Amino acid sequence: MQKYGFKIINDICWFKPNGAPCLACKNFTASHETIIWACKSNKSKHTFNYEIMKNWDVSKDLINHQGKQMRSVWAISLTPQKEKTFGKHPTQKPVELLKRFVSAATKEGDTVLDPFMGSGTTGLVCKQLNRKFIGIELEKKFVKIAKSRIGEDNA
Repeated sequence: MQKYGFKIINDICWFKPNGAPCLACKNFTASHETIIWACKSNKSKHTFNYEIMKNWDVSKDLINHQGKQMRSVWAISLTPQKEKTFGKHPTQKPVELLKRFVSAATKEGDTVLDPFMGSGTTGLVCKQLNRKFIGIELEKKFVKIAKSRIGEDNA
């Protein structure tokens, strides 16, 4: 990303306390994903809602503490079954993960683009947080799931 002029603001490690085991037993269990937060250039401005993150309810997060600066490692469990009632996506992200990030990096009324929409978690969170949303997804079955989750079956 830096090679193409983007400025990396943060990399966030999503630690999955309940990550799936490595069934082959030939390597370490994958228990995290990396989120790269970047902007277009060094001149770009970005939003960071420091106070919201400092006071975020992290009661289920093993690493962060409410009232303290939010760290770049977030301990958030995998997507619970109750979030998969409209269908399943192999890499569906939990609402808490997207809610935390969208709350940190946007303001009400901002537009969020998710170029790999999948099952629509980002769109669902944007609707809950009063953000505009643009989602792109190639697989029709996942578009259908996303529309149902976001509540736009007639879109």
